Amino acid sequence: MVTASSLQADSSRLGVELDPAAAEGLLVLAAELAEWNRKFNLTSIDDERTVTHHLLDSLAVGPYLQGQRIADVGTGAGFPGIPLALAYPGREFVLIDATRKKLGFVEHVAAKLGLRNVTAVHARAEQYRPPQLFDSVVARALARLDQFVRYAGHLCAPAGRLLAMKGRLDEAEMKSVPRGWRIVATHRVTVPGLDAERHVVELARVQPRRGNPV
Repeated sequence: MVTASSLQADSSRLGVELDPAAAEGLLVLAAELAEWNRKFNLTSIDDERTVTHHLLDSLAVGPYLQGQRIADVGTGAGFPGIPLALAYPGREFVLIDATRKKLGFVEHVAAKLGLRNVTAVHARAEQYRPPQLFDSVVARALARLDQFVRYAGHLCAPAGRLLAMKGRLDEAEMKSVPRGWRIVATHRVTVPGLDAERHVVELARVQPRRGNPV
């Protein structure tokens, strides 16, 4: 049986320290997702796998976030954005998706959990123009790296990071990063209870070289 304490222990193994209220919030999120999923088919992941495939898998990117403003591109039913907002209440999360039905769930559960650090945006990422750029832009299994950069690179602050949450890495895909961007690091993560490869690919803009001093 999954409890708040077991979620705290598993999250700690990922490098994410949850307080008791955040862990309880994750249990509420899982219960709400199960209820809504029966009516609206928000996700193909069944109830038994929600903890591993949604909650813990979402938190795996937590240690690699930087800055205060975080965008979750293609959030779907709020993953990874909602679990991350619970884990990091001092940061601001903007969850972006083009499917109104799924954002309805995001808005519902954010209100139920009292998450004042969550904003849902109904838009296609490539068309969204935020009033302020983001320190970290996250996407979970959204698209190839080159597509991710084209869809969401404009949302990232000059010194910010794109964080692509991936399964098994593909060498050809890793070489497809468009000019002007580079892979800073790849991080292999082990999600407790999930028997599958997981990686976080960290991308940044290529900074122009400074001229030689006179």
